Amino acid sequence: MEFRPCIDLKDGRVVQIVGGSLSDSDRSAVQTNFTTDRSPAEFANLYREDGLTGGHVIALGPGNQDAALAAFAAYPGGLQMGGGVNLDNATSYLDAGASHVIVTSFVFRNGKIDQSRLDALIGRIGSKRLVLDLSCRQRDGRYWIVTDRWQTFTDVCVSPETLAQLGGQCDEFLVHGVDVEGHQAGIEEELVALLGEHSPIPSTYAGGARHFADLERVKELGRGRVHLTIGSALDIFGGALPYRDVVAWHQAQGNDTSYR
Repeated sequence: MEFRPCIDLKDGRVVQIVGGSLSDSDRSAVQTNFTTDRSPAEFANLYREDGLTGGHVIALGPGNQDAALAAFAAYPGGLQMGGGVNLDNATSYLDAGASHVIVTSFVFRNGKIDQSRLDALIGRIGSKRLVLDLSCRQRDGRYWIVTDRWQTFTDVCVSPETLAQLGGQCDEFLVHGVDVEGHQAGIEEELVALLGEHSPIPSTYAGGARHFADLERVKELGRGRVHLTIGSALDIFGGALPYRDVVAWHQAQGNDTSYR
């Protein structure tokens, strides 16, 4: 299990947001927990110096292109790119230094998995540089993948069948527990356990982590096979959880992420 860092971008600045508040129709409605004048490149350099890999840069709407490219220039090959990625721009992000691109809405369209789009993207960049974003919200006891800034429910749930179907078509999954994202109210334990038991490839879970103990809890529930992103709770993003302690924990794990 690994700690995976993040750089969330809104209007070119590094932020932490409340996940369910994202909206295309009213950008002013987005609730932020944290905003800083520190550049994305500064955070990327920090992660590079600490040997953290697999982190993600997420563009929350337009106006983030230059900020994202600056992060990749600071840490080539160390960060993944998500937010507005499609067939036309995926290669440009990889050429700029992103290790992978992260895709949701381009593949999950009209409530379904658009296999033709997924096939075209794999044909363009290869499955080994693709992360599928299965970020989800709970409804009727199941976790349903959401798109369009996490506002639109698809007809695809995060299930053993879905994980098996998509696991051979990408390198990793990124899964935000949207209902708890940014609230520091605790992780979605059932979701983490589902990923740990059924995901055939590495998964990164994000959402709700607030205490140091959440690292151990995700390790236990995820059977050591689910990585954890911590955002708002970290002191580098205005929270109380020391980033340095989290990095030390990460470095002590040995990070055996093999899948048996």
